[in-house]
Amino acid sequence: MEGLLHLRDRSLGWGDRTVLPDLSLSVRQGERVALLGRSGVGKSTLLAALADAAGNAALVPQDHGLVGPLSVFHNVWMGRLDEFGALRNLATLVWPRAAQRAQVEEVLDRVGLSGLGRRPVAELSGGQRQRVALARALLRGGAVVLADEPVSALDPAQGADLLGAVADRFDTAVVVLHDAALARAFATRIIGLRDGAVVLDAAPPQVSDADLADLYR
Repeated sequence: MEGLLHLRDRSLGWGDRTVLPDLSLSVRQGERVALLGRSGVGKSTLLAALADAAGNAALVPQDHGLVGPLSVFHNVWMGRLDEFGALRNLATLVWPRAAQRAQVEEVLDRVGLSGLGRRPVAELSGGQRQRVALARALLRGGAVVLADEPVSALDPAQGADLLGAVADRFDTAVVVLHDAALARAFATRIIGLRDGAVVLDAAPPQVSDADLADLYR
């Protein structure tokens, strides 16, 4: 079976630099994949390629993709902009409806940002901005979420809670993580990258501490 997300014999990189040559990878519906590996190994590059393959997916980029001067509400509501026309979106920018604010407040409550809907994103901490980006993805929903280090600014307990919200909301997920313990708890499949290739692809119970250490040597 080809899978919900599929890459075949793709060489991935940026500019004229290839970091992942001749890569083939499938992600099946219902899998929660954690991407692990050293900085610069190509995790974000692989995630971007999967995003292109996914088409309509909820995205949580590493830089959050937020607009600082706009409110938390408006940044979260951006997850649904493509569902409506330009006039409706302009009206929401000027005067959001009570029902829209209620929908956003529900996901803000889930990520621990209750009551902050009217605050400009520029006034938030790094951890709060990560939560806003996750709230936007939760509001958008869909079959798959692709997230690049979505809980790196949070402590392990907070990170585990928010990854639980991701697992509850999305049937399929591909998430870049830097915390091996969180990856083991969240994922049904761990993919490790090293030296331009996938060197680890297994279910968490089959991944040893030595396997993980080898990714970062």
